[in-house]
Parts: sequence; structure tokens; C-alpha cells
Amino acid sequence: MAQQRGVHVCATVRVTVTCVTKTFFCSFVFPPPPLSIQRSAPERPSAKPLTFHTEPLTMPECYRCDRFFNSFSALRQHEQNSSKHHLCDNCDKDFMSWTALKEHYVQSPMHDYCQHCNEHFDDSDELEYHYQTDHHYCAPCRKFFQNENGLHEHYRQSALHHFCVPCKRLFLSASNLTNHLNSALHRPKDVPCPGKGCGLAFVSRSALILHLESGGCKSGADRATINRYVRQYDTQNIITNPARLLTAGSEATSTTYVASARAWNGSAYECYLCHGGYRTLAALNQHLASPRHQEKIYVCPLNVCREPFATLSGLCQHIESERCGVSKFKVVQNTMDDLMGKMRRLTAY
Repeated sequence: MAQQRGVHVCATVRVTVTCVTKTFFCSFVFPPPPLSIQRSAPERPSAKPLTFHTEPLTMPECYRCDRFFNSFSALRQHEQNSSKHHLCDNCDKDFMSWTALKEHYVQSPMHDYCQHCNEHFDDSDELEYHYQTDHHYCAPCRKFFQNENGLHEHYRQSALHHFCVPCKRLFLSASNLTNHLNSALHRPKDVPCPGKGCGLAFVSRSALILHLESGGCKSGADRATINRYVRQYDTQNIITNPARLLTAGSEATSTTYVASARAWNGSAYECYLCHGGYRTLAALNQHLASPRHQEKIYVCPLNVCREPFATLSGLCQHIESERCGVSKFKVVQNTMDDLMGKMRRLTAY
């Protein structure tokens, strides 16, 4: 220990290391300073009399780098600049490598992060939109592909997807894909309309029958015409339900609904059958003229199906979709072929 002109100099220092700090102690007993110095102590804190100079000096420590810093801001700056530290500011976590930090971004629900672009997004919807617009991404399977061909090949091979290879289009259901494949884009219009003076052709039987049922054929045929025709020739009730007919195999009375201005309920024109609301009287009458409230006289001939339909076109669409597999039975094929063959009689209308 040495003293020169009243100045204290520590000759030895005892070092105590704690978890995050180093504490330095000096055990020297300070004598009271001169009275003149004591009077100015408030303005000179360093001149205050001390019994023991034991105030600990606390220093932040970086465990990973085994370094101490003068302040926490210095430690923070070190963590931000050092190659040994990779910080996630949002989660207040420190990772040893960029790979570990990136994995944290990908796995954590707190982050909406694209690892392919190294880009953060505000929410999951924005991230999903980014995936679908900027990457070759299959949302249902949550898989990425290197190029568009890889994605399309995945669609083609996967049983979970309904994909049209020539059009490179993805559909939500098998029935939607079937309808697309049966459309004019993929099938020729080789089913001619037998109506007198019509001359139109269609891609399927269901499309032809829908044309006739709509009343748009020049022959004058409509849905009532088709129903009478089927009742006349389907004597075995293969595709009709006799319980739904007034007399099985004979012509039944067709019910027609027409609404008047009295259907206005104060806010819309109301259908008293289903209580649906319509903005105009014409729209309500168009609804009443549709098959919505007609008797479902048609039925799928497959015993395990027996799904009812109000129109022949609806039944044909069901058969063509192969939803229940009824189209593979010979008796159904013969019945539909026979009906379509006799459809030429409609030229008399």
C-alpha cells in the first residue's frame, strides 16, 4: 500500500467473479480528508470521507465470447455486430448460427417468414399469397417445387388433386374436372339436336337435353315435352319413379306456378314454397318456372344409389359423371341409347 500527498493508491485488488459480473474490492481504510475539502464535498463527491472503499464494480459479461463490457449497451452492440451472435429481436433470443436463427424463423408461430426469399411478412395470409404468386407451391400439400413442370407433375400424379394436363388447370373436385373434360374444350360437338329446324350440336346428351328443356330449341320442345316423352317410352320405369307419377307409364298432370304482385312482402317478392326473396316479379316467376319445386320423377337406376332428380338432364349429368358407377351397367346404357334414338320423334313438335 502506498500513499503520496494524501492520494490513495491500491497496491492489491481482490477479484470476485459472479455469474454475470466481476466485482472489485479495495480493503483500504480512508482517513478523513482535511476540513477545507470536506466543506466542498457536495460539489466534489469523490472527496467524501469513506470508511471502507467497498463499492462493487459490476460489468456485463458475454459468456459465449468470455468478454466483459463497461455497459449493457456495449454488450448489446457486441451481440449485434459479432459473427458469434445471431439475434431475433422480436423474441429476444440469441442463436449461435444463422442456420439456427433461420430455423427459428421457419418453425416459430411468431414469424411469417419465407425461407426461400429470406423475407418477413406481416401475417400468414400475406405469406400464403407470396407463396402462391412468387413460388411453385402446392398449398394443400404445403410443398415447394423448383419449377412449374415439377408442380404440374405433382398435380398429375397425386390422388389428392384434380388436374387437367392439357389445360394445366387445377379443379376443386373430381366432378368439376369431369365436367371440364366433357366440355367443348375437350370434346367435339357430335350430338345433334333432333328438333325440327334447330341444327345445333352438343358435346353430350345431358347438354342436348338441357337445351330442349330450356325451351330454346326452334322445335318448340320444353321440359314438359321431355317429361311426356320419357313417360311414354320408359314403360319399365328404369329411370322414372312410379311413386312420383300420378299413373305409372302414363302422362301426368304438369303443375305450373305463377306469381303476382301480391307476392311482395314489403322488401322483396317472396316464393311461398321456399320463402326465398327476389328483387323483381320476373325473377320470382323465373324461379317458379325452374325445376326447383317440380316433382322429382327421375331416379338413378342403381339400387345402391337411387338419387332422385327433377329433370332428365340432371339424371343424365349424374350418369355421365360416373359418380356412382351406374354408367357401366349394360341395361342403363341400352335404356339411354334407346331414349336418344327415339328422340327423333321430337321433330314432330
